[in-house]
Amino acid sequence: MQVNAIAFDRFRYPEDDTAQGRIRAAREKLGQRAVILAHHYQRPDVYVQADLTGDSLRLSRLAGETDAEYIVFCGVHFMAEVADILSRPGQIAILPDLNAGCSMADMANLSKVERAWRELAEVLDPDVAITPVTYINSAADLKAFCGEHGGIVCTSSNASRIMEWSFSRREKVLFFPDQHLGRWSGHKMGIRLEDMPVWDPDEPLGGLSPEAIRKARVLLWKGHCSVHQMFQPVHIQRWRAQHPDGFVISHPECGFEVCRLSDYVGSTETIIRTIRDAPDNTKWLVGTELNLVNRIAEEFRPQGKLIQFMAPTVCMCSTMARIDPPHLAWALENLAEGQVVNRIKVPEPEARLARIALERMLEVS
Repeated sequence: MQVNAIAFDRFRYPEDDTAQGRIRAAREKLGQRAVILAHHYQRPDVYVQADLTGDSLRLSRLAGETDAEYIVFCGVHFMAEVADILSRPGQIAILPDLNAGCSMADMANLSKVERAWRELAEVLDPDVAITPVTYINSAADLKAFCGEHGGIVCTSSNASRIMEWSFSRREKVLFFPDQHLGRWSGHKMGIRLEDMPVWDPDEPLGGLSPEAIRKARVLLWKGHCSVHQMFQPVHIQRWRAQHPDGFVISHPECGFEVCRLSDYVGSTETIIRTIRDAPDNTKWLVGTELNLVNRIAEEFRPQGKLIQFMAPTVCMCSTMARIDPPHLAWALENLAEGQVVNRIKVPEPEARLARIALERMLEVS
């Protein structure tokens, strides 16, 4: 899936300020042939080099609309896969460091999902009774699985709408890999928590009885985001005691009680837009990744807005942070010299099925 022309040399690309100059020089040489994408959670010294910033799906769609030959995605592996799937013919997706993965995405792999599907077939006919829904934070082969089995992809902003579509087709949903997004989305639709049991892929029948499976409306995969898992209700309670006139906004990957205690729950784009549109001098406790919170705290400081990170400890997307200036400089300099490194290429049969699930989502949305 990946093409690695040459190995990254840490000694040749030390972590110092020279990397920024090398990035600028390589970009000047490449011109419009390369577009650099940076996710909202990316570290500041990489984010500053981006041509386009945003959430993963938006970036992939925007990159496909450019004339760039190379899409250099400063995000994580699944994001570069989506960019490859949605890009135009001839465009090449690059991930500056192949170790930039997603622990949540890794919690649901194809073999475990296929085994779950087989186990569900012992209780009911899953291809008749269950719509598989995968969060966009998942590998391409899981998106392909959904495409093949009448399923669909969702994002943190459209998950409830996608679940409504899913229920219009079949009576149940298997939602993976993030249980928290699935639970909150189902809750917003009025589904009772007891009707959304957790499926543990490491237990026979997901740790559930046949009766529980038959009664369930949503089967929530036992997965989570390590960053958003850090936020706790006590953090919100302390904030409200100190700032009774403040607001709390959280990402739906947070735990259920954190979302329930928040004034607003939404995607990264929703968080940014809500705080941007709020009156001056408002106070905000934000439950999402640290780099994004720090960035908007600085951006909206002139408006008198106090924006505080929810957790008392440092909590950032450490896997995305693997993409640093030296890796970005290395990837761009090789492209400028005609060497393609760290290409992310989804095999066409898999890409075709994944594209079906993604296009279903875009049509529904």
